[in-house]
Amino acid sequence: MNVSLMVTTAMAVAAESPEIRTVHSQASVMLRTGEVELAVTLRGGHMAPVTFFRDTPVPVRPYYVSPWQDEGESKMPAPVLVTLRGDFFCLPFGGNSEAVDGQQHPPHGEIAGSPWKIVGTKKAGDVTTLTMGIDTAVRAGTVTKALSLVDGHNVIYSKHTITGFAGRVPLGHHATLAMPETDGGVRLATSAMRFGMTCPSLFSDPKQREYQALRPGAKWTDLSKVPVAWAGQPEADLTNLPSRYGYADLVQIVNESWEKSKGPAWTTATYAGAGYLWFSLKDSDLLRSTVFWMENHGRHGHPWNGRNNCLGLEDVTAFFADGLAASTKENVLTREGVQTAVELSAAAPTVVNYIQGVCKVPTGFDVVRSVEFKPGAVIFTSASGKTATAAVRHEFLKSGTL
Repeated sequence: MNVSLMVTTAMAVAAESPEIRTVHSQASVMLRTGEVELAVTLRGGHMAPVTFFRDTPVPVRPYYVSPWQDEGESKMPAPVLVTLRGDFFCLPFGGNSEAVDGQQHPPHGEIAGSPWKIVGTKKAGDVTTLTMGIDTAVRAGTVTKALSLVDGHNVIYSKHTITGFAGRVPLGHHATLAMPETDGGVRLATSAMRFGMTCPSLFSDPKQREYQALRPGAKWTDLSKVPVAWAGQPEADLTNLPSRYGYADLVQIVNESWEKSKGPAWTTATYAGAGYLWFSLKDSDLLRSTVFWMENHGRHGHPWNGRNNCLGLEDVTAFFADGLAASTKENVLTREGVQTAVELSAAAPTVVNYIQGVCKVPTGFDVVRSVEFKPGAVIFTSASGKTATAAVRHEFLKSGTL
């Protein structure tokens, strides 16, 4: 469906006209409840800043905003960098440096750097939803973004509906968190994984004044024991970040299926010093892997200039961040039986449901050890034995309804 037609139809039933603000130099549409306020850029559909627990004395803003946002316009190496912040949907996910069947996609696809149209906002019961849309040109199709907030929840429910965009593609979410400068300020944990692997190609090129610390193409099963590039040196603990100042690295873990995990796949980042954890929930039968982009002042070209410190926790079906060509060919992951592209059909839509949120944690809560799913709630238990509970309608991942 053409976005312009969607806009006319949906706005007729919208409960209110969306508010537009300039946020960190980008025109952004606002969505809020008593607990959460978020901004989504009109260019690229990047979601940040997001304020959780906005009705408390200690609100939480977990997402990253690139440091060049308020410095004025300058030529960027890729459109996605113009607005780079928070979470955004990517199609095709990755660098896309190689053309495929005459199609040359920009990094992370047109949708990550081109203008979106606002369809409208509406409230139904305790659910408030913002809907946006974009029509693609390199490969024709429409992507519709629906972001929903539920009264009383510190959670964002995302639904991306892809129509008309046929063929195999890598896709997924590019959630990017802000990082403290103090080593070990964030503790990471994930649901069960089959294995992990460091990027098999050179991710950070010294010829471009970029530097990486992890051994390319290493395969492992423990996030706390990842081989580094130098022989004889201790393995890297990727559950304890930031670390390795001056380096930028990329790894990918392959999640177990929904059946084997007995529920959603999850990733958590605990900021114990700030008293909260960030979490994502997904259907690992659709988004098969998680890419970790660990940027700790390791890039010195424009616009990074050695100042960038962030953590991408990117839930995808893709071959690392290499893009369409690498993800649709045989590769080291497909040889392990890992799907790195999703088959889209022009005859039927593909829907990607996703959940992100924040939960306050008690003193002494360190790193998540386990996650339990109850009706309408998620319980996080730490290695230290502390628990924290978040109101979450995780059933949304399969049903798509709230």
